[in-house]
Amino acid sequence: MSPQEIAAKVGEHLATSEWVEISQDRINQFADATGDHQFIHVNPEMAKMTPFGGTIAHGFLTLSMIPYLAANSDMPRPDNVKMGVNYGGNKTRFLAPVRSGKRIRGIWKLLEMIEKRPGQWQQTVEITIEIEGEDKPALICEWITQFFV
Repeated sequence: MSPQEIAAKVGEHLATSEWVEISQDRINQFADATGDHQFIHVNPEMAKMTPFGGTIAHGFLTLSMIPYLAANSDMPRPDNVKMGVNYGGNKTRFLAPVRSGKRIRGIWKLLEMIEKRPGQWQQTVEITIEIEGEDKPALICEWITQFFV
């Protein structure tokens, strides 16, 4: 799809990912990678005594799943992309914890797609990370990516 065709979808639903499980093993690996071993993430016995009733994923683990979810979605990609880079995020809000063993998916809405200079496109999307079977999403954020074609 051309960047111009994607730009014509501003305001529309852009993509939905597959569901992916956030296992305790994934949470533990993230804790090891970041050094964040707070008990609510890695100690099931202690976490049972919290209002969460068990371990929960790090908020940043949920956020860091965006590239994986995007790769496993029906996201349209601009034709002839040489490179895409993360440019930043706006308004990230963690709304509900993701309990160990739950599944999440991403929903993308296109907010903006503009050509910054010839061959360089900037896309801003609203991403909602849903938790299967729950009313409240895990997070909502605006994410900005630049594509070079």
